[in-house]
Amino acid sequence: MSEGVGTVGMDTPPRLAVDRLLDDRETRIIVCCGAGGVGKTTTAAALGVRAAGRGRKAVVLTIDPARRLAQSMGIDSLDNTPRKVETVGAGDGELHAMMLDMKRTFDEIVEAHADGERARAILANPFYQSLSAGFAGTQEYMAMEKLGQLRARDDWDLIIVDTPPSRSALDFLDAPKRLGSFLDGKFIRVLMAPAKVGGRAGMKFLNVGMSMMTGTLSKLMGASLLKDVQTFVAAMDTMFGGFRTRADATFRLLQAPGTAFLVVAAPEADALREAAYFVERLAAESMPLAGLVLNRVHVSGADQLSAERALAAAENLEEGGIVDQESGKAGLRDPGAEPTGTTETAPTERTAQTTRTAQTANPPETGSPGTEGDTAVVDRITAGLLRLHAERMQVIAREQRTRDRFTSLHPEVAVAEVAALPGDVHDLAGLRAIGERLAAGVPAGA
Repeated sequence: MSEGVGTVGMDTPPRLAVDRLLDDRETRIIVCCGAGGVGKTTTAAALGVRAAGRGRKAVVLTIDPARRLAQSMGIDSLDNTPRKVETVGAGDGELHAMMLDMKRTFDEIVEAHADGERARAILANPFYQSLSAGFAGTQEYMAMEKLGQLRARDDWDLIIVDTPPSRSALDFLDAPKRLGSFLDGKFIRVLMAPAKVGGRAGMKFLNVGMSMMTGTLSKLMGASLLKDVQTFVAAMDTMFGGFRTRADATFRLLQAPGTAFLVVAAPEADALREAAYFVERLAAESMPLAGLVLNRVHVSGADQLSAERALAAAENLEEGGIVDQESGKAGLRDPGAEPTGTTETAPTERTAQTTRTAQTANPPETGSPGTEGDTAVVDRITAGLLRLHAERMQVIAREQRTRDRFTSLHPEVAVAEVAALPGDVHDLAGLRAIGERLAAGVPAGA
């Protein structure tokens, strides 16, 4: 049996107070996270626009946004340097935006923590170039590094982070630790051993074991790659501990008061399943969750008409106007019959009667008013619109059930719902509209 249309689900979640979150000066970091393709980047940008409009000095760190999003903020392109978005702030409010360049961020770390000659050797090393451009977990790690850099500068009172579109929402928390463990792990220390043991005696002591190990690694990795790795390790020797230290420091920053996580999802089973995993993981890591942003929620301005009744009305129109017949005459066509009594006409009858009345009152300019052919055309159009409405109401009911399943598992999570838009956001006005809907917490028309 289908859910009633327009009814509130059994488990109604608390509403997410977005403006209260943005206005709280104690809130210094907002992290938008969730599965890929659910609108995290647009949500982060809309939050930045709204925060600046309310007087905050905000910076939005996006991860590979579509070009249209940069243009929507009046910027030709985004890069690793924060750029000011004009005509956004109110009073002292400002908005800056940037796109994470993970290789450039890695390069900045090397340049900041190694002397000039060693930095040049590292940057030119083939293994480093491969690692910094696409090693598993590098993007997530560099997002954490950049967040730490922005927070340390203290130029903004609010940092909004759009997390990478990971295969799993958990990767944002796990990948930095994995990369830090690799760079500070046993494998790296073994490769560093020859450089750390001084003199001929030390090298002779290690010679047999190292030659066996390097011979095996050469077969697995190739002699050239192994040499690049060893050269990279020797050059990075003094920096490895810093990767783990900074990753741990940023992880603690995410747990600290002043940080708020927003889990972003669409009203679909897979996206809300990812959201549920993330909510549970954030709780396990003692990280502060502000709530769930549910994007692309479908709504209807005529939700008092259920899908079932709309389909019934469409079928009646398509089958010859059964709704116009007297009670008990469903098998006969009786166009001249008039309703009797004072009983209120059923909604489906009113729909058909109103359509015919409008057609008769406003006849086409050609042909006779109220002809059978004109009535048939109107009936077909009306039936098609009723079927479209029925499909929309079925989608709304399915999304409601999906959201209710999430809410039954996590009734404490506050929710802000944003209605699906007919097209992409392409300017600041569109981002402001998204921000208004986020602040309202319920879809327009709901």
